[in-house]
Amino acid sequence: MRYLQFSKNIRRINLRFHIEQLLQLSARKTLEFKSTTRTRSYNSMVKNDDYDKLDTSLKISDANEHAVISTFDLFSIGIGPSSSHTVGPMRSAKKFIKELKQNNVLHKVTRVRIDLYGSLALTGKGHGTPNAILMGLEGETPEGIDTTKILPRIAQISETGSIHDTNDGSRPIKFTPEKHLIFHYHKSLPKHPNGMRLIAFDEQGDCIASGEFLSIGGGFVVGETEFRENGKYISQKSGEKDLHLAKREHVIFPFSNAEDLLRICKRENLSIAQLVYRNELRWRSKVEIESKVMEIWNTMNQSIQNGCLSTEEYLPGSLKVRRRAPGLYNKLLKDLYPDIPSGSAVIKNSLLQPLPSAVKNSPSINILDIVSVYAIAVNEENAAGGKVVTAPTNGASGVIPSVLKYYLEFVSEQNPEEVIMDFLLTSAAIGMLYKKGASISAAEGCQGEIGVERLFYEKACSMAAAAFAAVMGGTLEQVEDAAEIGMEHNLGLTCDPINGLVQIPCIERNALGGIKSLGAAQLALKNRDSVAKVTLDQVIETMRQTGIDMQTKYKETSLGGLAVNVPLC
Repeated sequence: MRYLQFSKNIRRINLRFHIEQLLQLSARKTLEFKSTTRTRSYNSMVKNDDYDKLDTSLKISDANEHAVISTFDLFSIGIGPSSSHTVGPMRSAKKFIKELKQNNVLHKVTRVRIDLYGSLALTGKGHGTPNAILMGLEGETPEGIDTTKILPRIAQISETGSIHDTNDGSRPIKFTPEKHLIFHYHKSLPKHPNGMRLIAFDEQGDCIASGEFLSIGGGFVVGETEFRENGKYISQKSGEKDLHLAKREHVIFPFSNAEDLLRICKRENLSIAQLVYRNELRWRSKVEIESKVMEIWNTMNQSIQNGCLSTEEYLPGSLKVRRRAPGLYNKLLKDLYPDIPSGSAVIKNSLLQPLPSAVKNSPSINILDIVSVYAIAVNEENAAGGKVVTAPTNGASGVIPSVLKYYLEFVSEQNPEEVIMDFLLTSAAIGMLYKKGASISAAEGCQGEIGVERLFYEKACSMAAAAFAAVMGGTLEQVEDAAEIGMEHNLGLTCDPINGLVQIPCIERNALGGIKSLGAAQLALKNRDSVAKVTLDQVIETMRQTGIDMQTKYKETSLGGLAVNVPLC
């Protein structure tokens, strides 16, 4: 793949779509995207030794407080339905077992108890939290687990009353869900609502290790484990800060906010994607970066395909929600191929492969239908416990893939690998800003993350809007403006999943998030000569404050909103 240079040709693409259902208009509307000519250079020839020669001076008080993390920490492959309630708990349990091994006490463990607090207790069953923890205790990871074997293994644990690490053949550990899985519905750990405690006992029933872990969103976890040695408890902290501190100290282009990001890009004559790429080169080789970016996209694309072609009628869970992506996908095919029988193998997978120009330019193209079916497909797979990419969370995993796939299939005239690199790295930069503005390392401590972690649909919309504006040839200011618009008009969105399942209203919100991101990018691309009155940094701070002020019952507890107003029967 080439990332040294590529340019965009000037083009104007008129994309027609129906919006009668949204605006009750009968006339067809035209959405106009214009791409400008720009030359970019992913200078992959820069060697590690050359970094010290580059000017990286920044007005940042502490390099450890900047926003930069790896793109592949922000975008990670995992299982559904929730990054905070499924992926994070599995990683926490895996980490706990690893720490027991490292401290040479695992062989003493005969029984384990799991305590869930706050949101993990209130909505954990619907999010698959207990199953995820058990799989983590058996040595599995969200990236590597075979999702088809989870339920049979859970059934085996219930039958045998024991768990064991499948990777090293260690002796079984007693675990009876009815006795050793405790839900603290009305309690939360002091620092975060997504809290869990794992306790390991020896044969005499004495506690030999206790770990508290906080799942802070996006699959990130922080924790502290205490080990009893000679009658005393010794603490061992672990988590996000420890994992990323070494990397964060050696970032070549650190930025702490959007203002920093744009200033560095202008100074170095780089696009946002190029800047992120340069930072990644500090940690990985060019080949590794390219490979991991494509792995992320291939997983996203596969989740779309799996959702569109699923033969299952209903999603798992008590709500009996019917899968809609397969039916919507078939209707879309009928619109694009009216002269070919719908059951024909010729068109069955047509939208999941490169499209002929005649189809791309078809007047029957409906942007809303395309983006919606792709977003819904991903989130139905997520709701079913399938493999998805946290983008930036599982609950919002359909927004970015749907917009990127739409661009690749119906807009792009470039090498798709170049577009994918540009799109995902740009969106990652915006995601880093949100994580910094809402992370536990912020001045407000854990309160900052508690307040805003539920606003993941808005973040995904903002990230996709910025990335779409970037690949359409937008300026740095327009990319920032697109990200700002994508968040500003989503502030205050509640998280109120019915019965704790990531299904209603979560799945449809992804479709709306994808559509809104296109609108935000369109508005930003039209504002070529104006200066935005609201900056991205200002809206990120507003997001943080809004989240803090929001009542707890609207923060993924299923204690308010739709969760209490829609009958389950």
